[in-house]
Amino acid sequence: MDRNLALEMVRVTERAALAAARWNGKGNKVAADQAAVDAMRSAFDSLAIRGRVVIGEGERDEAPMLYIGEEVGRWGDEDPEVDIALDPLEGTNLCAGGKPGALAVIATAPRGKLLHAPDSYMFKIACGPEGRGLISLAKSVTENLQLLAEAKRCDVSDLNVAILERPRHEDIVDEVRSSGAMVTLFTDGDVNFALATCKRDSGIDLFVSKGGAPEGVLAAVAMQCLGGDFQGQMAWRNKTEKERALGMGFAEEDLDRVFSLQELAGADVMFSATGVTGGPMLRGVDFFGGGARSHSLVLRSTTGTVRFLETIHDFERRPFFTASSE
Repeated sequence: MDRNLALEMVRVTERAALAAARWNGKGNKVAADQAAVDAMRSAFDSLAIRGRVVIGEGERDEAPMLYIGEEVGRWGDEDPEVDIALDPLEGTNLCAGGKPGALAVIATAPRGKLLHAPDSYMFKIACGPEGRGLISLAKSVTENLQLLAEAKRCDVSDLNVAILERPRHEDIVDEVRSSGAMVTLFTDGDVNFALATCKRDSGIDLFVSKGGAPEGVLAAVAMQCLGGDFQGQMAWRNKTEKERALGMGFAEEDLDRVFSLQELAGADVMFSATGVTGGPMLRGVDFFGGGARSHSLVLRSTTGTVRFLETIHDFERRPFFTASSE
């Protein structure tokens, strides 16, 4: 894919982040999410792509915009065909509560190179480049920590594991603590913490959780670009979810398989994210009189390029309109 596409995509995440950030700390996660969706959908209209949403806000009967299967972009005859996974506001509760970690996220890939993950749960494990090829969902958390410590030439007690704070993870938390490693619990926004395993100064070495499958694919794209590793396995909550996934084209042999990083996100993928509220990877949107400052991350797997962008938005030269946040 054209390398310039990644920079075009970050303009889309910037618009979504700016819209959502107007609702930062105002206690209305529905309005924050809708503002991000509206802004992202509008920004797509100017992109020279033949884009199809494969992971979005839900199925067509559930989401008026950015639904699974929706076509976005200008769809010119010469425009590239791309699959798109997105989350206009990853961490709606975080934004509504004025808490750190909310992001606007887009992942892009050539047609057919992203797992079309249904809206269910997924067991997920992620680490930075040092542990690539070592971690596995087939191993215990203790085994993964021992292998990662050896690869990082440190003690298990030096490692810090990010885990989504939910009752279903109590056994994992207990095992990590019994191994001697540290635990960082977070309430929402697991894409942020999966990425953090690839940032040396984040203090996060391993990510283990059961959470949203769509967010798993988004995280896998980023890990592919950053040289980290990721595995995922669907964690169906009921029979109805399985049947619905099969109806959407999910293969029966994939219902219980462990997906490798390459199976989740193939070659030549791109990732763009803009911070809404500050977090371990990106600062949030800062508003000032007549404008705002945003901070974004742009990744490309083909070259391994990592770009951190700080953008000043001048609302007097380019007005930015969004739904009222009052």
